[in-house]
Amino acid sequence: MALWMLNSWPLLLLLVAASQQAWLPPVEDVVQLETKGYQALSGSFETREDNNSEDNYRLPNNTVPIAYNVELWTQVHNGTRNFSGSVSIDLQVVEASNTITLHARQTENFEAVLQSKDSATSAPISLNVDYELTREFLTFKPVDSTISFAKDSNWTLSINYTGLLRDDMGGFYISTYTDDSNVVHYLATTQFESTNARHAFPCYDEPAKRANFTITIHHDPSHNAISNMPVNEAESSNGKTVFLTTPKMSTYLIAFIVSEFESTGGELNGLPQRVFSRKGKQDQQEWTLWSGLVVEASLEKYLGVPFALPKLDQAGIPDFSAGAMENWGLATYREQYMWWTKETSTINLKTSITNIIGHEYAHMWFGDLVSLKWWTYLWLKEGFATLFSYESNNIAFPEWNTYQIFHVSDYNSALINDASISTPMSHYVQTPNEISGRYGTISYAKPASVLYMFKNAFTDAVFQRGLNRYLTENQYNSTDEWNLFASLQEAADELGLKLPAGVPDIFSSWSTQAGFPLLTVERNYETGTFTIKQQRYLNDKDAANEATWYVPINCASASNPDYRNTTASHYLLKVKELTVSDVQISKDDWLILNKQSTGFYRILYDEENYRLISQGLLEQPYAFHTRNRAQLLHDAYRFVDTGRLSQATLFQLMAYLRNEDQYAPWSTANSILTIYDTYLRGDVNYVHFREFVIELVENIFNKLGVNEIPGEHYLNNYLRVTLVSLACQVGSSKCYQQSHKKLQDSLNNGAPIEPTLRTQAYCAGLREAEDATFNLVVNNLLNSNDATDRSTYISSLGCAQDADQLKKFVAYSIDETNNLSYSERTSVLSAAYTRSEAGLTASLDFLEANWKAYGDLGTGTQKPLDSALRGIASSVVSESQKNRLNALVDTVRTNGAEYLADNTETAVQANMKSNFDWLDVHREPVINWLVAYRTNGSSSLSASTFAILAMFVTLLLYRFN
Repeated sequence: MALWMLNSWPLLLLLVAASQQAWLPPVEDVVQLETKGYQALSGSFETREDNNSEDNYRLPNNTVPIAYNVELWTQVHNGTRNFSGSVSIDLQVVEASNTITLHARQTENFEAVLQSKDSATSAPISLNVDYELTREFLTFKPVDSTISFAKDSNWTLSINYTGLLRDDMGGFYISTYTDDSNVVHYLATTQFESTNARHAFPCYDEPAKRANFTITIHHDPSHNAISNMPVNEAESSNGKTVFLTTPKMSTYLIAFIVSEFESTGGELNGLPQRVFSRKGKQDQQEWTLWSGLVVEASLEKYLGVPFALPKLDQAGIPDFSAGAMENWGLATYREQYMWWTKETSTINLKTSITNIIGHEYAHMWFGDLVSLKWWTYLWLKEGFATLFSYESNNIAFPEWNTYQIFHVSDYNSALINDASISTPMSHYVQTPNEISGRYGTISYAKPASVLYMFKNAFTDAVFQRGLNRYLTENQYNSTDEWNLFASLQEAADELGLKLPAGVPDIFSSWSTQAGFPLLTVERNYETGTFTIKQQRYLNDKDAANEATWYVPINCASASNPDYRNTTASHYLLKVKELTVSDVQISKDDWLILNKQSTGFYRILYDEENYRLISQGLLEQPYAFHTRNRAQLLHDAYRFVDTGRLSQATLFQLMAYLRNEDQYAPWSTANSILTIYDTYLRGDVNYVHFREFVIELVENIFNKLGVNEIPGEHYLNNYLRVTLVSLACQVGSSKCYQQSHKKLQDSLNNGAPIEPTLRTQAYCAGLREAEDATFNLVVNNLLNSNDATDRSTYISSLGCAQDADQLKKFVAYSIDETNNLSYSERTSVLSAAYTRSEAGLTASLDFLEANWKAYGDLGTGTQKPLDSALRGIASSVVSESQKNRLNALVDTVRTNGAEYLADNTETAVQANMKSNFDWLDVHREPVINWLVAYRTNGSSSLSASTFAILAMFVTLLLYRFN
């Protein structure tokens, strides 16, 4: 399953900027693409035991399935939701018993008989059926109470039943779409992970209960059916599709679709692949088909294990809450994650499609070929799928430099979220809700990062051979983490890798306890040695903890800036402290631990080493690996956030950015600087921050500009979006001028705007636009029928800085003569007040005069005025803004309390307080550093002069932190 919502990669840390709490707290669990659980779970839960108690949700282990024959009848072609089914399950008794228990959900009218497979002459046994709703246990017991089932006996359980296609995108469900002729089309499809196969047919719905499946579907001849396996042509007929029998597999990986879909196809290395979606979209599937072909080949080459099934399909579903799903041989996606054209789609979408395919295809090995013994080890498939979504892309498209994207997305997401989440990667759960709660960063991004760490620390050769052994020795079976550790240990032994402890000890220190280490590095500048101390990194730096890990370490220095070998040179052997004396570092050399930032931990250096690093970045930025440059900034920002480091040190590190031209460092810096811009934009000394950022961005902005350049590096497309957004946000005149010209050329002369840059071109182009350009965009909004275009126009119009234009724009929210929908009207104010101080002022002006009319937009339980006041509060950063908002809330409470919720005032005050708490702590040291930096002629400073200034500013300001 793929973790990221579309186009979220380059914006991961920017999510933090949206949080308006004091001390710049981390984002909550990052929104994931896949949401495969029964239903969402909020909060935490206690660890359970797997026992035979009445509240145990695990099936009894008295019988096991061998094979299923599933037959379904559906009339979904005309929108009928009723379906009927029959399932015959060949099973074996492993413990003498008189009951057989399966799972079932939202199905009924069960009729069942049992037939012995050990005796050809035995009579069918009639069964009583009992259903327990809470645990969804469907239990069968012979009507004749004298009959029991002997150990090792074999039976066929046949069940007839009826059901209703669900409408919540889970289990066996109905989906619809409307074509260009306004005709509604119906289809039936499936989403079974993690506990929904039981809705389509009674089954042993646990991942380790693998069996063979033969699927037969009866449907209207106007529709076709696809499933995990190819069609059995000899057994199929018009309106009846029979599929070949699967290998032994888990129930949650079964899939079938009854639809009018059409496909495009191709073949590579003897494996046929097809892409299915609604009619008329086949020309937009070419990139998905090509990506599927080369990604599968890349995975097969790396793992050394061939794809196990005779075909591999992908299908795009109109309504698909799971986002993407790795059904064996039939991966399914939200349809918008499959369509791409050069003329209308962004580079981000192109990359996202290939990454998602990499994720789902990796599951064909990790999760499908080798499944989980239980959901405790969800990370064992999701971590690998997340890692190989990047590795497969890196093999297939090395020019993408995809591990920069990994670094600013999954890697940093895991570090952010695991600083407070309390559950480890391996964590026992039972109920459907509890299982659903595991689908988050701790099962996706964190294990991907830990696996990537050991891929480097153990060497890629050991990692690759270990995975080959793991997959080969456990194919068609279920595993836990200890199987993986054993395979990696065997590979290490075979290749002669000497480790200071066994792989099970090393790896389990990361999988069985929560969190990750903070490494504090203290150098002895006289002896050339350094000491590393470890403790768990927590957002609360004063929280006591005794956790330790087996931590792989390596290092680079100014005299040896070689980042090629990422194998661990040292380990902290689950101890608090280690002194490294066999790597002599000159006192004038900077020291960097964690080459290429492959280790999953944060590093806090001593003050002198930070000074040397800052100086080194100014003098020779490319003596530091790209991802190390990015992580230095990210770690420093987090240390400032948690009171471990001074603002001066962070800003000294960022000063080198004027010579930076890579995506990962700029993506990280953009996220940090955007946060500071949000808080400081209302300050009388904001100009110092503005000029600082413009100086940093000027060189690379001059190089890239606002237009795509044919043949440029792939990630420059990402970088340009970041730079245009940042440069125009802080008021770069060059950004304003170039963006405005680009927008004018498009509006007046029809010059195309590249899809990747469309949002930035409109927003940046409107920041200092004359009324004619502004009015053209307004007219485009009011005359467009495309929901995506209208959203772009509204968001971009809020970027305007002119007071009269903003006044006109926000008034559209209550203008009943225009065609804006309710959701569009209520997005107008937020488009303005989140963009700039001018937009916030315009929003306050508008509501002070029109709060009742705005409140009247809502009907029923809708309270748009309440939402607007809360939102504005999150953007208030000056006393004048605060006073105006408080007065407005008082007015509404006195004269229109029905427009507000009971806790509006409390929420508004809390939002503003968090902003002012941040300013109380951070404003003065930031402004003082910026004033000193700008006063001393920063643009002409030499590195040595800057170093002296940096030392002075650090000493002067350290007291503020």
